[in-house]
Amino acid sequence: MNKTSVALWMVLLLGGCTATGSGSGQGAQQAVSAQPAEGEQQQRAKVHTELGSLYMLDGRFAIALEEARIALSADSNYAPAYNLLALTHMGLNEARLAEDNFQRALSLAPGDPEINNNYGWFLCQNGREQNSIAYLMKAAKNPLYTTPTRPFTNAGICSIRLKDDKAAEDYLATALRLSPTNTQALFWLADIAYRQGRLSEARQWITDIEKMVEPTPEVMWLALRIERKLGNREAEARYASQLRRRFPGSPEQRLLTQGKYE
Repeated sequence: MNKTSVALWMVLLLGGCTATGSGSGQGAQQAVSAQPAEGEQQQRAKVHTELGSLYMLDGRFAIALEEARIALSADSNYAPAYNLLALTHMGLNEARLAEDNFQRALSLAPGDPEINNNYGWFLCQNGREQNSIAYLMKAAKNPLYTTPTRPFTNAGICSIRLKDDKAAEDYLATALRLSPTNTQALFWLADIAYRQGRLSEARQWITDIEKMVEPTPEVMWLALRIERKLGNREAEARYASQLRRRFPGSPEQRLLTQGKYE
């Protein structure tokens, strides 16, 4: 998998599919050392799972798999290690192996919100959107989950795929209330507003994104089409120029070249 593919997968993963204990290498080690003493084998499993998570997020899947296997050799019932295996196989487009490991993780920790969120996103990515919602909501409604904005965002995306924009807007609005800087929720709210002809609202969502982060090609392409429908040729031309200059060869730039605006 090349770096572009890894980056795209990580954008999808951003919506909430992260392995337990991910973060910077130093942060992971500090988190481990700050925790109370545990059984030596489980502690070893935790350390290797956290290291594997960092490798997985960096796109170094082979090393991530090895770290997960070391973790399981220390504690064969450590659910986060199976979660890591599942996410890594998901990144490798190995759906059957991902499914097996998600199921194993859930059998060991059925209430774990991170695993439920990740499995829900996996189902959504593999044509089982309707089934995904229950897992995402189980994660979102867990009072101990510190990032419920993730499963609400994922549920919104899955609802769009189910052509249920009303449910999608409800989920995305909740995600945004929980985290006003959730640019992914903002993007999909803009997408819905654009498709429904609420162009001024769609433009405002895009403006909110641009105040927070540098726009991705997806954001820029949506912004261009919004301005095109609004008849603002100057803004349309500006986005077109930026898209060509900053993201040559992107799918969005190719659509622009081909004039495929819808």
